Amino acid sequence: MNFKNILTSLTFTLCLIGALISVNYIAYRFNMRWDVTASKQHTLTDYTEALLKDLRADVKITAMYVGFPPKYLEDLLEEYERVSDGKVKAKIIDPLVELSQAAQYGNVINNREKKLIVESGKERRDVDFTEEPLNEEGINNALIRVTRPAQLACFLTGHSEYDIFSDESDGLNELMKKLLANNIISKKVLLQTARDVPAECGVLIVAGPRQHLPVEEEEAIDRYLKQGGDALFLVENVIVSTPDKPLTEEQEQLNPSLNNILKNWGVSVAQDVVVDLTSHASGDVGSPATNNYMPHKAIIAGLDYTFYLRPRSVSMLPDRRPTLKVAPFILTASSENSWGETNRYLDIKFDEDVDRPGPVPIAYVMAEPVAPTEKNTQAHTRIILITDADFLSNAYINYYSNAQMALNVINWLVESDYQVLPEQKSVEVSKLDLTSQQKKIIAWILVGIPVLIMIIGAGLWIKYRD
Repeated sequence: MNFKNILTSLTFTLCLIGALISVNYIAYRFNMRWDVTASKQHTLTDYTEALLKDLRADVKITAMYVGFPPKYLEDLLEEYERVSDGKVKAKIIDPLVELSQAAQYGNVINNREKKLIVESGKERRDVDFTEEPLNEEGINNALIRVTRPAQLACFLTGHSEYDIFSDESDGLNELMKKLLANNIISKKVLLQTARDVPAECGVLIVAGPRQHLPVEEEEAIDRYLKQGGDALFLVENVIVSTPDKPLTEEQEQLNPSLNNILKNWGVSVAQDVVVDLTSHASGDVGSPATNNYMPHKAIIAGLDYTFYLRPRSVSMLPDRRPTLKVAPFILTASSENSWGETNRYLDIKFDEDVDRPGPVPIAYVMAEPVAPTEKNTQAHTRIILITDADFLSNAYINYYSNAQMALNVINWLVESDYQVLPEQKSVEVSKLDLTSQQKKIIAWILVGIPVLIMIIGAGLWIKYRD
């Protein structure tokens, strides 16, 4: 081989090395990724990315998996590490092989179980994914519980409110589960036996009482609010009937408006039923569906349409304290074809003299600064009023964006800025099932092609070495 050929080979080699260095440098400086999987398996949701970027402590994730871990698990944990900018450290260990590492977690696994252990400081949560593939929701639930203090949602009881422990269609058990996933613990509060709302309540939720509250309880709630407490009031519908079945005086008084409390905070609930002839759910004009929300990012993030069963209209009172901020939150979607119907005998026809024209406000937000105290360091009171409780019941919470509305509202009231999604994408682990003949063909291809290339290369080297 002469000097010219040596120089040509050296130049080619240097160019190749330079090209490789350039490509790696560009890839490092401009990190672009494309996820071409059908289920976007290698892309975290926006909610997960927001959680990871806002982590308040370092997190250690250990996956216990016997045998060779699936690719989806490795990819998922790698994504959590990458997006967290080093706050999350993840690893996968085989507890039957790495006995010493597994032993520090105690008796947490056998040769069949698969578990994820999430740790931050002294907090720890275990996620079992033996039966179903691990998904973002399971990891996020554990992350938020180990990195953030739990909040307490106190549900008023004693007046036939919707029950947080009930699995029936009108119960709130599904809502309680979703709150727990957001590290918000639900608890019943009976003011008949306590003079005041417990100080540890992050938010007081009055979920559709069917009977009137005693004056003492109304005063206790008003004291709680004036001291900086936050509350969600869910006022249920007025009872309607048909002309052949007149309402009794008792029926007319059911599902109180809570105006004795709400008027102190600048709003009043009407004795009507809001209808929308254009935008409604399930063919029921008394169940308006809407995405007409006030522009408040923290509350309406991720919301599409929500629907409400026989909501009532809400009015802003003119005589309000200057420090009190009051704004409509949810309104009906249509203007000309929605109104607050005052006729309670299903004679649905707009009467401009008594009915409220659309778009009709069915929810309001109230806020007011307060002086901090030793018991409550909050700088303000936050209140949200929605004139329906059914939309959060077990029967309806998973329809439209109802669940997201619940999480947005309650997280805002307890001043938590993260929401675990009601539904998360699931990971599908695809399996390639091959016959024995197909396996032999693939084995020949995997072995034969490299051997063939080596033979051809050796032949060319022998032919041209001189």
